[in-house]
Amino acid sequence: LERSMNYRILDGNVGYLQIDHIPGQEVLSRLGDFLVSHVWRQLMGTSALVLDLRQCTGGHVSSIPYLISYLHPAGTVLHVDTIYNRPSNTTTELWTLPQVLGERYSAEKDVVVLTSGQTRGVAEDIVYILKQMGRAIVVGERTGGSALDLQKLRIGNSDFFLTLPVSRSLGPLGGGSQTWEGSGVLPCVGTPAEQALEKTLAILTLRRALPQIIQRLEKALQDYYTLVSRVPALLHLLANMDFSAIVSEEDLVAKLNADLQAVSEDPRLLVRFIKHRQHFPESGARERLGTSPVSEGEAAQRA
Repeated sequence: LERSMNYRILDGNVGYLQIDHIPGQEVLSRLGDFLVSHVWRQLMGTSALVLDLRQCTGGHVSSIPYLISYLHPAGTVLHVDTIYNRPSNTTTELWTLPQVLGERYSAEKDVVVLTSGQTRGVAEDIVYILKQMGRAIVVGERTGGSALDLQKLRIGNSDFFLTLPVSRSLGPLGGGSQTWEGSGVLPCVGTPAEQALEKTLAILTLRRALPQIIQRLEKALQDYYTLVSRVPALLHLLANMDFSAIVSEEDLVAKLNADLQAVSEDPRLLVRFIKHRQHFPESGARERLGTSPVSEGEAAQRA
């Protein structure tokens, strides 16, 4: 188990948990107290969690409810998958657990799952479920599109063997019969697997800054926006805006502009993101950056 799992705390109080093989429910139950005390409890105080499944190529279906339950709120159970097994012609429903050892990870905290083309089988099902639940941001590459369970069969009395999938996910969270098998799970943010962690840390840095950004935007609207009567509605919008899908500065700018302009009915109310890649001397800086001076009022409307 030590060779297939490790954890650490990254800069920014980000928890990192790498799993390369997912043991079955029997093993997890037997080692549950140890895992909760020596691994999970160390991650509970983090501000966000990164689950690294980039090298996870195998696992047991029985562990799916166990892992998903720690990222699902208490008080409700969720039907996360139904598995069909052809040899036995049986289906098995997978539900989150009503109770878990230790604590569940707060639903208020971000979870990011890292994937690669080597992420396969049970790991893919976990990625798929967390994505469909809206519980995790998936960063990396499209997963392998492998099978939950493979069986090796001898062809007659020959030396030839056939490996074929014998179980499949029916994917109740997907809203249809189409699942990840054969096609893989598409990431929310596509990036080469080796750059996925770096990209994730940048996303989490932006998401940590969101409250401060919104606070400053609210103050700018209160202090400067000329259409005073529309300010309360704009402040209410910002206070209740859903930023769960924001993974880049461009996403944030697009959402703010669309929502603020819809409420204010003012196309001049414009948020822009200007990324300064390097510092220039004061003389000639505006020409090199392609910017121009603006008044305080205009800057506030651009926020």
